[in-house]
Amino acid sequence: GSELAAAMQRFVEDVREAIPALFENEENQNRFRALEEEHRQKPDEAFEALREKAAARGIALIRTPNGFGFAPLAEGEVITPEDFEKLPEEERQRFKQDIEALQDELQEIVKQMPRWDRDRRLALRELQSEITALGISAALEAVIEQFKDLPEVLDYLEAVKRDLIANYHAIRVAEQAAVQKQQQNGFEASFEIGGFERYKVNALVAREADSGAPVVVEDNPTVLNLVGRAEHVSRFGALVTDFTLIKAGALHRANGGYLVVDARKLLTQPYAWEALKRALKAEEIRIEAPAQSMSLIATAALEPEPIPLRTKVALLGERRLFYLLSELDPEFADLFKVVADFDEELDREGDNERAFLRVVARQIKYEELRPFDACALTEVLRRAIRLAGDRRKLSLHLRTLGDLLREADYLAAKEGAEMVGEAHVQGAIAAQIHRRDRIRDKSHEAIEREIVTIATEGAEVGQINGLSVLQFGGFAFGRPSRITARVHVGAGKVTDIEREAKLGGPLHSKGVMILSGFLAGRYAVEQPLSLAATLVFEQSYGGVDGDSASSAELYALLSALSELPLRQDLAVTGSVDQFGRIQAIGGVNEKIEGFFDICSQRGLTGSQGVMIPQANVEHLMLREDVVEAAKAGRFHIYPIETIDQGIELLTGVPAGARDARGRYPADSINGRVDARLKAFAKARRAFAGDEKPDGGSGSPEP
Repeated sequence: GSELAAAMQRFVEDVREAIPALFENEENQNRFRALEEEHRQKPDEAFEALREKAAARGIALIRTPNGFGFAPLAEGEVITPEDFEKLPEEERQRFKQDIEALQDELQEIVKQMPRWDRDRRLALRELQSEITALGISAALEAVIEQFKDLPEVLDYLEAVKRDLIANYHAIRVAEQAAVQKQQQNGFEASFEIGGFERYKVNALVAREADSGAPVVVEDNPTVLNLVGRAEHVSRFGALVTDFTLIKAGALHRANGGYLVVDARKLLTQPYAWEALKRALKAEEIRIEAPAQSMSLIATAALEPEPIPLRTKVALLGERRLFYLLSELDPEFADLFKVVADFDEELDREGDNERAFLRVVARQIKYEELRPFDACALTEVLRRAIRLAGDRRKLSLHLRTLGDLLREADYLAAKEGAEMVGEAHVQGAIAAQIHRRDRIRDKSHEAIEREIVTIATEGAEVGQINGLSVLQFGGFAFGRPSRITARVHVGAGKVTDIEREAKLGGPLHSKGVMILSGFLAGRYAVEQPLSLAATLVFEQSYGGVDGDSASSAELYALLSALSELPLRQDLAVTGSVDQFGRIQAIGGVNEKIEGFFDICSQRGLTGSQGVMIPQANVEHLMLREDVVEAAKAGRFHIYPIETIDQGIELLTGVPAGARDARGRYPADSINGRVDARLKAFAKARRAFAGDEKPDGGSGSPEP
């Protein structure tokens, strides 16, 4: 296509220059003169014969302002009207009859003159066509030779030849008029598409013969960028277009290969999604302006023929977009049948770590960064593990890691180091956190100034430090929250104040309901649960969701029921099931570090720490200062599997197990809770009149 476009461009240039030269050739000029002379002789000979015939009758053929006429002669001179009247009547009548006869012959000659002129023009035109055909054939010869093995191109060239022979002179006159207009008015000549430009070729896509299947990545998938467009130019105040202004779209460039599109960008562009689906379903590309298809009034516009489409389209995007399209667009599953769900994480097994570091090294080389030493790469590896949130995984979020590599290289350049070291990577991580930690610092400041009450020493009944994670703009941090519980006689309902205030999410509400199931299953097997309890996140002014605080809420309830104080130097995270088993939660590293930061600000006592689910141990990838404090015994991390383990650690009192008779030891936590709940049940029955306060029975008054 591009070769044909170049060849036709040369052909048009040759035609513009070669054919005028042929007409100016002396031999051809002589042919034109000879043709003019040949066709001029016919009327001259006719008039000469008529003149001789008239002269033989004594009549002269004369030319007047109104044409040809006849006049009588006497002795070779035209007779004046006065002398004509003096002639005998018989002679005058003879002149009149002869003149009338000659006049009829003259009319016959005059009638033939347009036909002779037409014959002259036709002969000139045939000669012009002959000379034009010679010039065109000479100019086309090289093009025909170049594409002689393509019958479709040869047919096209033959059509060009016929059209150009028929219209050459009209085109030439129009272009000369445009040049004159330019010279008169001083603006650039604009040849319309009716001129020689019509014989050019618009190659929409140019490819090398051995380039293979194209792979096109469209970063701006508007409807025009996908299916192509017909551009317009301003000419004399009007917008006009022609076939040379048709531009290819991404589908044209990807035809026969692959098109890669960002799904979110595609879906946010008006009409682009429908245009792509229409092209894929019809297996053809139609260049249509959106304004034209939406217009209520039909306007003249280019309508290029549809182009057959054979391409593979790959949509890249989030899983959520895939699920939404699958659910909401019935055509999506028919058009996009192959799903590739890529994981964002890589298992740390086999040769995966080495492969990951090779990817990092390739990124360093591609970015032309300084080389990273072994310690620096180890720190990058640790960061990838931390981002994955699992010690057995590596994050494959290369954009985040790329930002880290570039910033570490910048810090190394700032110090004048030839290699990037561990300190530079750590400095880059610290700088990234520092730029985002304003809200975290404000939160910790409020706790430090005791605007938000968080105890890190002592013990309290019905109060515990829960741990939550806040996330803003990709930065997550842990923050302790004071959770309190109050209990009294009731109908077995545990009230979630957050939910009642419409601040609690469904997952948090589910966690509170699980607490009711745990209490009923453990302590209300033989009697109703006569408990009313309230749970709340104190000084919480935003929404609360998730079940990671359900174990902390249960500890607070058990403390309130047993009236045993809970250690305030420990913070708790973990969800719980109805059987009292502690379950894994998310954000464990941020939660531990959040409570550690508060304790560090107030001074580590050596007894402070965090209780986490045993299942989260393999997710730990803590900051170096937290690790060092744990190694030195100044901060503690306790993996917990059951509620009984946790409550013993928080109170220092054994949880207690049922004996053969199904009773808990009286001095154990479970024994205290069981006794308190039985007392609640007894008080409730007494209040209802089923039992006297001293233990007797009676019936309620009517």
